[in-house]
Amino acid sequence: MALIDDKDDPADVRSGTRYIQAYEGLRTLLLSGSIEPNTRLTEADLTAKFNVSRGTLRSVLSRLVQEGYITSEVNRGVRTRSFSVEEAADILEARETLESALAGKAAERATEAEIDQLRLIAEAMAVAQDRGDEKEYTRGNRRFHQQIKEAAHQQTLARAYDGLLYPLVMRQYRNLSAPHPRHGSLEEHQAILLAIITRNPEAAVAAMRLHVSTARRMLLLQ
Repeated sequence: MALIDDKDDPADVRSGTRYIQAYEGLRTLLLSGSIEPNTRLTEADLTAKFNVSRGTLRSVLSRLVQEGYITSEVNRGVRTRSFSVEEAADILEARETLESALAGKAAERATEAEIDQLRLIAEAMAVAQDRGDEKEYTRGNRRFHQQIKEAAHQQTLARAYDGLLYPLVMRQYRNLSAPHPRHGSLEEHQAILLAIITRNPEAAVAAMRLHVSTARRMLLLQ
């Protein structure tokens, strides 16, 4: 299946608002975990869902293939990614390295306003855990890690981190029988926060590395 028609100019397609909306919409859908790994994506469904032409959709799919979110194979079409154990382990180890470095930079560079925001997020996570609100805790967890990335003020690290496909790996390998949030998760976040508040980069790196490596070991990477 050719992803871009010969008559389409990819540069022109990618400059359009519909292309951007379809790209962001499909990428968000993939990262949400609502589509199972190795699911075939059909042009008819996606053009209707995002209200775009086949040419625009094919340009979107081509970009997502290049970025690793989906695969395209002869006679199999376009499918959501399915990771081998080795691929998953590599991605999660890379996340551990990159996010630890971002935490260290956040301890050095975060503004007081950014630290205050981290405090508020951590407090909301504690409340969610006390209430047994798993959905709200998960939302807070995502915000906490996003805030650290922004507070690091290190664009090269941030771009590399954003390029990792660990949300897709987490979706595929998460142990659904394990308790969520897992025991100790909140305390690990609080240790990261304390290291950033006290401007201790080494402690922030160590606390984040412990947090991410512990989460990695909880996955079904057997």
